[in-house]
Amino acid sequence: MGNKKGFTLIEILVSMGIFVLLVAITIVAISPGRQFSQANNARRQNDVLAILNAVGQYSADHGGTYPPSITLTSTEISKTGIDLCSSIVPLYLTALPVDPGTNSGTTITVCSGSYRTNYQIMKDANNRIAVFAPGTELGITAISAYR
Repeated sequence: MGNKKGFTLIEILVSMGIFVLLVAITIVAISPGRQFSQANNARRQNDVLAILNAVGQYSADHGGTYPPSITLTSTEISKTGIDLCSSIVPLYLTALPVDPGTNSGTTITVCSGSYRTNYQIMKDANNRIAVFAPGTELGITAISAYR
């Protein structure tokens, strides 16, 4: 018997097993679906803060009063709910943000038509404003901001 060059079946199987394990770990670490969900939640947080800041600027320009449509009940910012569009667009926001899970996340620049944002707003008994993004991903509870 002479020297045979090559790998044994065991060596090839162990190498393939290690390779498959490394690929699986990489796919789980990168996870594009999770990355998109995290990006959507970050956008929701930014949208909530933008709406809250716009309402705050409106209040500062109107002697401390908020748009009259904001109530003590958490209601969706929409044409049929709390219609904030005409109060804050385009003076305080160039466009009213829309939840990334609604209508492909397109913003609202024209307030005359029907619209839904999937964001909610309310004021409490102490006249504090709260804006919510209830449609979050990855098991996160509603994103909110208060002023």
